[in-house]
Amino acid sequence: MAAKATVFKVALQIADMDRHYYADHALTLAQHPSETDTRMMVRLLAFALNASDTLAFSKGLCVDDEAELWDKSLSDEINVWVEFGQADEKWLRKASGRAKQVILYTYGGRSVPIWWQQNQQALSRYDNLSVVNFPEDAVKQLAVFVTRNMALQVSISEGQVWLSDNENSVLIEPESLKSV
Repeated sequence: MAAKATVFKVALQIADMDRHYYADHALTLAQHPSETDTRMMVRLLAFALNASDTLAFSKGLCVDDEAELWDKSLSDEINVWVEFGQADEKWLRKASGRAKQVILYTYGGRSVPIWWQQNQQALSRYDNLSVVNFPEDAVKQLAVFVTRNMALQVSISEGQVWLSDNENSVLIEPESLKSV
């Protein structure tokens, strides 16, 4: 029998001074059996960085034709398509054709510069694609927050992200590899 997803409940308070977005979100995250805690926290961090009333997690890993995180309009147009890891250029081309904006969040440490060097030229032709790298040290520290019920605060200012709970805080300084 196949392993089932692990469900996490997250109370997320966001104060994004860069975008002037301040809101509380009650999220339910399903962690696919093959997904690590680190990757799940990267998804949560990406949610915080792009938060809006219409941003939502999709079926993600289970569906080949959807973003893992996206912002869709009422007319079902995809405003923002968010991907994670070191995505294939063909997949990003498809996403760029379907969405107004595509954001790829990488987080693989030393493998990211190698991947970027191999893909930078091909990805440069997509005008609606941004590529952002999360530093490996910060991503590893996100594991401290993983519990089945999380209450987290995110403060974003001048490109810096502070993620905290009642006991811990982590500074994440995303690095822009390609911006729109």
